[in-house]
Amino acid sequence: MTAPTKPSVSSPAKAPSGSPRGEDLHSPVVDWFDDNARDLPWRRPEAGPWGVMVSEFMLQQTPVNRVLPVYEQWLTRWPRPADLAKDAPGEAVRAWGRLGYPRRALRLHGAAVAIAERHGGDVPTDHAQLLALPGIGEYTAAAVASFAYGQRHPVLDTNVRRVLARAVTGVQYPPNATTAAERKLARALLPEDEGTAARWAAASMELGALVCTAKNESCHRCPIAAQCAWRLAGKPEHDGPPRRGQTYAGTDRQVRGKLLAVLREAHTPVPQAALDRVWHEPVQRARALDGLVADGLVEPLPGGTYRLPST
Repeated sequence: MTAPTKPSVSSPAKAPSGSPRGEDLHSPVVDWFDDNARDLPWRRPEAGPWGVMVSEFMLQQTPVNRVLPVYEQWLTRWPRPADLAKDAPGEAVRAWGRLGYPRRALRLHGAAVAIAERHGGDVPTDHAQLLALPGIGEYTAAAVASFAYGQRHPVLDTNVRRVLARAVTGVQYPPNATTAAERKLARALLPEDEGTAARWAAASMELGALVCTAKNESCHRCPIAAQCAWRLAGKPEHDGPPRRGQTYAGTDRQVRGKLLAVLREAHTPVPQAALDRVWHEPVQRARALDGLVADGLVEPLPGGTYRLPST
């Protein structure tokens, strides 16, 4: 995320009645960010919009420490969208390694092809054009427009949603899925000044990642602890729907990962027998392989062999 130069912090944004006002939150959070932001490669000017976009795809549901080495290798190999677009989508899946959720690699490859074909190889600056790229949803379009181009958009990832839920709404956790009410609140809290809004987006995200964490939050280090509605209410326990867990062992997702690992390491088609060895249960293994084929992550070939997608 390439953070814009810090402008003056001011905004007439209005939070819900009885909650902290946007203008009372912006300055302390942005000032905290100036002093505590991690030095991440996608925040450096040389990352450019493409580096920001790559990071946003990789960071979805994946921690920073796992993303860093793959990100560096990716940008070294494909420093511009057109470089990735020239390669087969299977190479993107191969380079994705063990980041998980490998369909993101295919979506990023598809976005790179569209950027090369529609925008002369440059990541578009317009939010609507970003949103029109394949594989890019509202969050990623807003994040790239904000972090790469310093534009004014609400950027609602899990960390930001948790900060707003606690500081403004007074609950421990946001809903399992982003709601219209959350989007409305985020827009209401957004600073009017474009540069400040982009800075606020990055700062509130970092606050959720480092301080206002899902577990063991560090309220003593929080710049807005004195205003936090959840803390002032005595930190009431979450009473909404159960939060979704991240199970992995024994799931189809684990089997898919094992199958893909074999295909990533091979540079020639892989026979069925080699895939059969990765998982003991044939029905689940076949279901996982069928799912990979249906998702476009694996290409079946004549003779019962498989490879990563070539087109």
